[in-house]
Amino acid sequence: MKNKNVKLSGSEGFDSFYSDIFGGRWERLKASLTPDNVHAEISFEDCESYFLDPASVVSALCLPMKDSERVVDMCAAPGGKTLVLAGNLMEDAVQFSNERSPQRKGRLAKVVQDSLPADISERIRTSCSDASTWCRRESENYDSVLLDAPCSSERHVLNDSKYLNEWSPSRVKTISMEQWALLSCAFRLVKAGGYVLYSTCALCPQENDEIVRKLKKKFDNASLATRDEMKAVFQENLASYKGKIKAPEGYDFNDIFEKAENTEFGLHVLPDSSNGAGPLYFCLIKKL
Repeated sequence: MKNKNVKLSGSEGFDSFYSDIFGGRWERLKASLTPDNVHAEISFEDCESYFLDPASVVSALCLPMKDSERVVDMCAAPGGKTLVLAGNLMEDAVQFSNERSPQRKGRLAKVVQDSLPADISERIRTSCSDASTWCRRESENYDSVLLDAPCSSERHVLNDSKYLNEWSPSRVKTISMEQWALLSCAFRLVKAGGYVLYSTCALCPQENDEIVRKLKKKFDNASLATRDEMKAVFQENLASYKGKIKAPEGYDFNDIFEKAENTEFGLHVLPDSSNGAGPLYFCLIKKL
Protein backbone atom coordinates (compact mmCIF):
# COMPACT_ATOMS: atom_id res chain seq x y z
CA MET A 1 0.00 0.00 0.00
CA LYS A 2 2.88 2.37 0.76
CA ASN A 3 4.37 1.73 -2.68
CA LYS A 4 0.96 2.19 -4.31
CA ASN A 5 0.48 5.55 -2.62
CA VAL A 6 3.91 6.68 -3.76
CA LYS A 7 3.07 5.67 -7.32
CA LEU A 8 -0.26 7.51 -7.27
CA SER A 9 1.28 10.94 -6.96
CA GLY A 10 2.95 13.39 -9.28
CA SER A 11 2.98 12.92 -13.02
CA GLU A 12 3.14 9.12 -12.90
CA GLY A 13 0.29 8.90 -10.42
CA PHE A 14 -1.77 11.36 -12.46
CA ASP A 15 -1.40 9.19 -15.56
CA SER A 16 -2.19 6.01 -13.65
CA PHE A 17 -5.30 7.51 -12.06
CA TYR A 18 -6.80 8.77 -15.32
CA SER A 19 -5.73 5.72 -17.32
CA ASP A 20 -7.86 3.67 -14.95
CA ILE A 21 -10.83 5.88 -15.83
CA PHE A 22 -10.38 6.31 -19.59
CA GLY A 23 -8.35 3.24 -20.53
CA GLY A 24 -6.75 3.38 -23.96
CA ARG A 25 -8.39 6.72 -24.66
CA TRP A 26 -6.36 8.52 -22.01
CA GLU A 27 -3.26 9.33 -24.06
CA ARG A 28 -5.36 10.90 -26.83
CA LEU A 29 -7.47 12.79 -24.31
CA LYS A 30 -4.40 14.02 -22.42
CA ALA A 31 -2.85 15.28 -25.65
CA SER A 32 -5.99 17.30 -26.36
CA LEU A 33 -5.69 19.08 -23.00
CA THR A 34 -2.24 20.58 -23.50
CA PRO A 35 -2.86 23.13 -26.31
CA ASP A 36 -4.44 26.46 -25.48
CA ASN A 37 -8.21 26.46 -25.21
CA VAL A 38 -10.35 27.63 -28.10
CA HIS A 39 -12.46 30.64 -27.16
CA ALA A 40 -15.97 31.86 -27.90
CA GLU A 41 -16.74 35.59 -27.74
CA ILE A 42 -19.55 37.28 -25.83
CA SER A 43 -20.23 40.89 -26.77
CA PHE A 44 -22.84 43.57 -26.19
CA GLU A 45 -23.05 46.86 -28.05
CA ASP A 46 -20.51 49.41 -26.79
CA CYS A 47 -19.15 46.94 -24.21
CA GLU A 48 -15.88 45.02 -23.90
CA SER A 49 -15.89 41.53 -25.38
CA TYR A 50 -15.32 38.54 -23.14
CA PHE A 51 -13.73 35.26 -24.23
CA LEU A 52 -14.37 31.81 -22.75
CA ASP A 53 -14.41 28.12 -23.63
CA PRO A 54 -17.32 27.43 -26.02
CA ALA A 55 -18.28 24.40 -23.90
CA SER A 56 -18.85 26.77 -20.98
CA VAL A 57 -21.28 28.74 -23.13
CA VAL A 58 -23.15 25.57 -24.07
CA SER A 59 -23.47 24.38 -20.48
CA ALA A 60 -24.63 27.72 -19.03
CA LEU A 61 -27.24 28.06 -21.77
CA CYS A 62 -28.84 24.86 -20.46
CA LEU A 63 -30.13 26.62 -17.31
CA PRO A 64 -33.81 27.59 -17.74
CA MET A 65 -34.18 31.37 -17.49
CA LYS A 66 -37.71 31.89 -18.75
CA ASP A 67 -39.93 33.14 -15.89
CA SER A 68 -36.93 33.21 -13.52
CA GLU A 69 -37.13 36.38 -11.44
CA ARG A 70 -34.22 35.57 -9.10
CA VAL A 71 -31.14 33.90 -10.57
CA VAL A 72 -27.92 32.82 -8.83
CA ASP A 73 -24.39 32.17 -10.10
CA MET A 74 -22.87 30.66 -6.94
CA CYS A 75 -19.17 30.51 -7.89
CA ALA A 76 -19.10 33.19 -10.54
CA ALA A 77 -15.52 34.44 -11.06
CA PRO A 78 -14.02 35.33 -13.41
CA GLY A 79 -17.46 36.09 -14.87
CA GLY A 80 -18.00 34.34 -18.18
CA LYS A 81 -20.99 32.27 -17.15
CA THR A 82 -22.49 35.29 -15.37
CA LEU A 83 -22.47 37.04 -18.77
CA VAL A 84 -24.09 34.01 -20.41
CA LEU A 85 -26.91 34.02 -17.86
CA ALA A 86 -27.28 37.82 -17.95
CA GLY A 87 -28.01 37.77 -21.68
CA ASN A 88 -31.25 35.89 -20.99
CA LEU A 89 -32.23 37.71 -17.80
CA MET A 90 -35.86 38.85 -17.86
CA GLU A 91 -36.47 42.60 -17.79
CA ASP A 92 -37.50 42.73 -14.13
CA ALA A 93 -35.28 39.88 -12.92
CA VAL A 94 -32.27 40.15 -10.61
CA GLN A 95 -29.13 38.02 -10.76
CA PHE A 96 -26.89 37.33 -7.77
CA SER A 97 -23.30 36.48 -8.72
CA ASN A 98 -21.08 35.36 -5.87
CA GLU A 99 -17.38 34.60 -5.44
CA ARG A 100 -15.60 33.66 -2.21
CA SER A 101 -12.20 35.15 -3.09
CA PRO A 102 -12.09 38.95 -2.59
CA GLN A 103 -9.55 39.32 -5.39
CA ARG A 104 -11.55 37.20 -7.83
CA LYS A 105 -14.76 38.96 -6.76
CA GLY A 106 -13.15 42.24 -7.77
CA ARG A 107 -12.41 40.81 -11.20
CA LEU A 108 -15.99 39.53 -11.45
CA ALA A 109 -17.40 42.97 -10.64
CA LYS A 110 -15.19 44.56 -13.29
CA VAL A 111 -16.33 42.06 -15.94
CA VAL A 112 -19.97 42.81 -15.10
CA GLN A 113 -19.31 46.55 -15.31
CA ASP A 114 -17.25 46.46 -18.50
CA SER A 115 -18.97 43.74 -20.53
CA LEU A 116 -22.67 44.36 -19.89
CA PRO A 117 -24.86 47.33 -20.83
CA ALA A 118 -26.09 49.43 -17.91
CA ASP A 119 -29.70 48.23 -18.12
CA ILE A 120 -28.46 44.69 -17.39
CA SER A 121 -25.42 45.31 -15.16
CA GLU A 122 -27.49 47.35 -12.71
CA ARG A 123 -29.50 44.19 -12.00
CA ILE A 124 -26.45 42.02 -11.30
CA ARG A 125 -25.62 41.89 -7.58
CA THR A 126 -22.04 40.73 -6.97
CA SER A 127 -21.06 39.42 -3.54
CA CYS A 128 -18.12 37.82 -1.73
CA SER A 129 -18.90 34.86 0.55
CA ASP A 130 -18.48 31.11 0.99
CA ALA A 131 -21.36 29.85 -1.15
CA SER A 132 -21.49 26.52 0.70
CA THR A 133 -22.94 28.34 3.75
CA TRP A 134 -25.48 30.43 1.81
CA CYS A 135 -28.36 28.07 2.65
CA ARG A 136 -27.86 28.74 6.35
CA ARG A 137 -29.13 32.27 5.79
CA GLU A 138 -32.05 31.51 3.45
CA SER A 139 -33.67 28.70 1.51
CA GLU A 140 -36.03 28.14 -1.42
CA ASN A 141 -35.71 31.76 -2.51
CA TYR A 142 -34.39 31.47 -6.10
CA ASP A 143 -35.78 30.26 -9.40
CA SER A 144 -32.59 29.23 -11.22
CA VAL A 145 -29.15 28.44 -9.76
CA LEU A 146 -25.92 27.86 -11.65
CA LEU A 147 -23.19 26.06 -9.73
CA ASP A 148 -20.01 25.93 -11.77
CA ALA A 149 -18.09 24.28 -8.97
CA PRO A 150 -14.37 24.54 -8.22
CA CYS A 151 -12.78 21.33 -9.50
CA SER A 152 -9.54 19.46 -10.23
CA SER A 153 -9.20 21.26 -13.58
CA GLU A 154 -6.94 18.65 -15.13
CA ARG A 155 -6.15 20.91 -18.08
CA HIS A 156 -4.63 23.43 -15.67
CA VAL A 157 -2.73 20.72 -13.77
CA LEU A 158 -1.20 19.32 -16.95
CA ASN A 159 -0.03 22.74 -18.05
CA ASP A 160 1.61 23.66 -14.74
CA SER A 161 4.54 21.49 -13.65
CA LYS A 162 4.25 22.66 -10.04
CA TYR A 163 0.65 21.44 -9.72
CA LEU A 164 1.38 18.26 -11.66
CA ASN A 165 4.29 17.34 -9.38
CA GLU A 166 2.14 17.98 -6.30
CA TRP A 167 -0.91 16.06 -7.60
CA SER A 168 -2.33 13.12 -5.63
CA PRO A 169 -5.73 11.37 -5.37
CA SER A 170 -6.34 13.23 -2.12
CA ARG A 171 -6.80 16.38 -4.23
CA VAL A 172 -9.81 14.81 -5.91
CA LYS A 173 -11.23 13.63 -2.59
CA THR A 174 -10.85 17.04 -0.96
CA ILE A 175 -12.39 18.91 -3.87
CA SER A 176 -15.30 16.48 -4.17
CA MET A 177 -16.20 17.12 -0.52
CA GLU A 178 -16.35 20.85 -1.28
CA GLN A 179 -18.44 20.21 -4.40
CA TRP A 180 -20.96 18.19 -2.41
CA ALA A 181 -21.31 20.97 0.17
CA LEU A 182 -21.93 23.47 -2.62
CA LEU A 183 -24.43 21.35 -4.56
CA SER A 184 -26.48 20.40 -1.50
CA CYS A 185 -26.60 24.12 -0.61
CA ALA A 186 -27.62 25.05 -4.15
CA PHE A 187 -30.50 22.58 -4.03
CA ARG A 188 -31.70 24.07 -0.75
CA LEU A 189 -31.56 27.58 -2.21
CA VAL A 190 -33.78 26.85 -5.22
CA LYS A 191 -37.56 27.02 -5.02
CA ALA A 192 -39.80 24.03 -5.66
CA GLY A 193 -40.19 23.89 -9.43
CA GLY A 194 -36.85 25.64 -9.91
CA TYR A 195 -33.62 24.38 -11.45
CA VAL A 196 -29.98 23.87 -10.52
CA LEU A 197 -27.36 23.45 -13.23
CA TYR A 198 -24.29 21.69 -11.84
CA SER A 199 -21.11 21.90 -13.92
CA THR A 200 -17.37 21.36 -13.60
CA CYS A 201 -14.38 21.31 -15.92
CA ALA A 202 -13.22 18.07 -14.28
CA LEU A 203 -12.66 14.75 -16.01
CA CYS A 204 -13.18 12.28 -13.19
CA PRO A 205 -16.63 10.89 -12.29
CA GLN A 206 -15.93 11.47 -8.58
CA GLU A 207 -16.42 15.20 -9.18
CA ASN A 208 -19.26 14.85 -11.67
CA ASP A 209 -21.80 12.02 -11.67
CA GLU A 210 -20.87 10.86 -8.17
CA ILE A 211 -21.72 14.27 -6.67
CA VAL A 212 -25.10 14.18 -8.43
CA ARG A 213 -25.63 10.61 -7.20
CA LYS A 214 -25.23 11.82 -3.61
CA LEU A 215 -27.82 14.52 -4.25
CA LYS A 216 -30.32 12.02 -5.63
CA LYS A 217 -29.75 9.77 -2.64
CA LYS A 218 -30.29 12.56 -0.11
CA PHE A 219 -33.16 14.43 -1.80
CA ASP A 220 -35.99 12.35 -3.25
CA ASN A 221 -37.42 15.48 -4.92
CA ALA A 222 -34.35 15.94 -7.15
CA SER A 223 -35.31 15.15 -10.76
CA LEU A 224 -32.71 15.02 -13.53
CA ALA A 225 -33.44 16.53 -16.94
CA THR A 226 -33.04 14.37 -20.02
CA ARG A 227 -30.67 15.20 -22.86
CA ASP A 228 -33.62 16.32 -25.01
CA GLU A 229 -34.91 18.60 -22.25
CA MET A 230 -31.51 20.23 -21.86
CA LYS A 231 -31.21 20.61 -25.61
CA ALA A 232 -34.56 22.42 -25.81
CA VAL A 233 -33.51 24.90 -23.10
CA PHE A 234 -30.09 25.39 -24.71
CA GLN A 235 -31.55 26.17 -28.14
CA GLU A 236 -34.17 28.54 -26.72
CA ASN A 237 -31.59 30.48 -24.68
CA LEU A 238 -29.15 30.65 -27.58
CA ALA A 239 -31.83 31.99 -29.93
CA SER A 240 -33.11 34.62 -27.47
CA TYR A 241 -29.74 35.90 -26.20
CA LYS A 242 -29.77 39.70 -25.93
CA GLY A 243 -26.12 40.19 -26.89
CA LYS A 244 -23.96 38.31 -29.38
CA ILE A 245 -22.31 34.95 -28.77
CA LYS A 246 -19.81 34.07 -31.45
CA ALA A 247 -18.34 30.58 -31.70
CA PRO A 248 -14.67 30.22 -32.70
CA GLU A 249 -14.04 29.92 -36.41
CA GLY A 250 -14.89 26.42 -37.56
CA TYR A 251 -17.04 25.70 -34.50
CA ASP A 252 -20.80 25.61 -33.95
CA PHE A 253 -22.49 25.63 -30.54
CA ASN A 254 -25.16 23.16 -31.65
CA ASP A 255 -22.43 20.80 -32.86
CA ILE A 256 -20.63 21.03 -29.51
CA PHE A 257 -23.85 20.11 -27.73
CA GLU A 258 -24.40 17.16 -30.08
CA LYS A 259 -20.85 15.91 -29.46
CA ALA A 260 -21.32 16.02 -25.68
CA GLU A 261 -21.14 12.46 -24.39
CA ASN A 262 -23.86 10.96 -22.22
CA THR A 263 -22.88 10.06 -18.67
CA GLU A 264 -25.14 8.38 -16.15
CA PHE A 265 -26.70 11.67 -15.03
CA GLY A 266 -25.47 14.42 -17.35
CA LEU A 267 -23.41 15.34 -20.41
CA HIS A 268 -19.65 15.65 -20.84
CA VAL A 269 -17.91 17.70 -23.52
CA LEU A 270 -14.43 16.20 -23.96
CA PRO A 271 -11.79 18.00 -26.05
CA ASP A 272 -10.52 14.95 -27.93
CA SER A 273 -13.95 14.49 -29.52
CA SER A 274 -15.00 18.17 -29.61
CA ASN A 275 -12.03 19.69 -31.44
CA GLY A 276 -10.51 21.14 -28.27
CA ALA A 277 -13.65 22.43 -26.52
CA GLY A 278 -13.99 21.48 -22.88
CA PRO A 279 -13.66 19.46 -20.77
CA LEU A 280 -17.02 20.46 -19.34
CA TYR A 281 -19.49 18.28 -17.43
CA PHE A 282 -23.02 19.53 -16.80
CA CYS A 283 -26.25 18.20 -15.33
CA LEU A 284 -29.63 19.93 -14.99
CA ILE A 285 -31.60 19.20 -11.84
CA LYS A 286 -35.20 20.18 -11.15
CA LYS A 287 -36.58 20.50 -7.62
CA LEU A 288 -39.97 18.83 -7.60
